[in-house]
Amino acid sequence: MSLIDRVVLALFGGRPDKEAVADQALVDDLTEAIVDIVEPRVRLRTGYRNELADGVRATIAHLRELGHAVLEPIVLSRAAWSQDPHVRAFFVSPDDVPALIGHSREVREFFDQHPGCDHAHALLGMKREERRVLAPRMEAGVMRQDVAQTTVGFSRHRLIALAEEQAQTRLQVGRHIVARLTQLVLARIVAVNAQANDVLLQHAYLGMKLRMLEHGRNGMQALVTDPPQIELQIADIERALKETAEGDTGAKGSLLTMDGYIAHINAVLGHAEQYVQLTRINMRVDLKGTKVEEPTSEDPVNELELTDLFIGEGFSATIAMVHIPRTEMGPKEDLLSQAERFL
Repeated sequence: MSLIDRVVLALFGGRPDKEAVADQALVDDLTEAIVDIVEPRVRLRTGYRNELADGVRATIAHLRELGHAVLEPIVLSRAAWSQDPHVRAFFVSPDDVPALIGHSREVREFFDQHPGCDHAHALLGMKREERRVLAPRMEAGVMRQDVAQTTVGFSRHRLIALAEEQAQTRLQVGRHIVARLTQLVLARIVAVNAQANDVLLQHAYLGMKLRMLEHGRNGMQALVTDPPQIELQIADIERALKETAEGDTGAKGSLLTMDGYIAHINAVLGHAEQYVQLTRINMRVDLKGTKVEEPTSEDPVNELELTDLFIGEGFSATIAMVHIPRTEMGPKEDLLSQAERFL
């Protein structure tokens, strides 16, 4: 089991009775996992663990709190659209549910790799948009025109962390969150060196950016960026790296001082709550997707309990744990026509 896997199991494994055990070992594991990814040469610094300890402990405390968050799964199916207010709010029509499932490469690969499994668990991520509009509305039995209202819509649906059991999906999500924190450290270092003109420094900068993208390719970044776009970015950087390959050793040594690496790691880990947040939102919307502030008897509404996940600048999504029946995949010949709805 890798260092990251041990950390994730301790924080997101759903075993609160184990939390007080081997805390120092957990601090050491997370420290070494972060250093492995950011810059292994940090280990040359005497006392680096002590310098990182406070930030690592702060991150562990915050991630433990996130690990306790309860996300009740919803069934993602065509039939659930008429039964579950969340599914009805997330999708414009019942046909959009199997269309999303049929379009998902991750879902197809999961069921292909697990022929005996009749369901899958996953994390559904979406972009929620609220817009102020002027539209007709019935008020006290009278149809009024140009009434200010707020519409609520969901788009850019993505399914990640496919697994046979919900606990396994939670562990995958936890791993992605830990990896995202590390990616944010790398992003800070990349930003500091983005203007480097020297070829050797540029090579080190490209290598750092490549690692940042690689750690985001199958993680939370998939909620907001189409995976093929990430792969194209990675391919472009790999080509650039080949062009600046000469002198890599000298460049990496010049990129940043050990003080700088430690400072960037602590800047993120010491304030993890600023970079990873779960927010609960209660909302009422009518059957047309309009927010209802004060529902009346003439306004049938859906009571929604939403969860927003923020994981750094540009990474924000409404999320839900979902249960996907294999039967929602449909016959293979229908997959293309379903996928076209989301293209």
